[in-house]
Amino acid sequence: MIYHNIVEATFIERPNRFIANVQLGDKIEKVHVKNTGRCKEILKKGTKVYLEKSNNPNRKTKYSLISAYKDGFLINIDSQVPNQVVYSSILSNKIPEISPVAFLKKEVNYGNSRFDLYFEKGDAKGFIEIKGVTLEIDGLSLFPDAPTERGTKHVYEIISSVKAGYESYIFFLVQIPDIRYFKPNEAMDKKFSDALILAKKEGVNILAYNSIVKYNEISLGEKVEILI
Repeated sequence: MIYHNIVEATFIERPNRFIANVQLGDKIEKVHVKNTGRCKEILKKGTKVYLEKSNNPNRKTKYSLISAYKDGFLINIDSQVPNQVVYSSILSNKIPEISPVAFLKKEVNYGNSRFDLYFEKGDAKGFIEIKGVTLEIDGLSLFPDAPTERGTKHVYEIISSVKAGYESYIFFLVQIPDIRYFKPNEAMDKKFSDALILAKKEGVNILAYNSIVKYNEISLGEKVEILI
């Protein structure tokens, strides 16, 4: 995933989930935050961030905040990007656990949920639910960074699909470079953590990969060990 029209700024504050104020040159600019999660460990006053300038002249905000530095490394916080990265990586055979596939489709309904991807591979059919991970503590990546009833519901629906014969996946894209470990954030959302542990027991395939993050680009990195 490549971004265009990138500029550097300094984070000041985040009045709400959707908006941040940044110092851009000699003025304060109101920008869109492409992540409704908390990101409190990342978006701190004085942090260097990168913005993408919009080509839409009718937008209320000219820029979107897509990444920020934390402890010397760059974290992509764009919640729209994980699906694109995983989709393109499957098609280019970069995820050996899933690739190569004969068929791949975005946003497919199953039960009461809409999963991010549906694939067919030989005699196998399955769904893939993708979660972007931006929380890092002491070298460990964690999800979620806020309670997520919707995320827990998706896990149980994925379990249901496996019981129905599908070979389904939950895929965590850690939007951080060089991360080696991932685990569910039990302290933040025990229900989600319990659901993920159950998913593993029920035969759901759980994968995590880190990312290669640049100021204007994010791509799939290496497989991450899952601590469940």
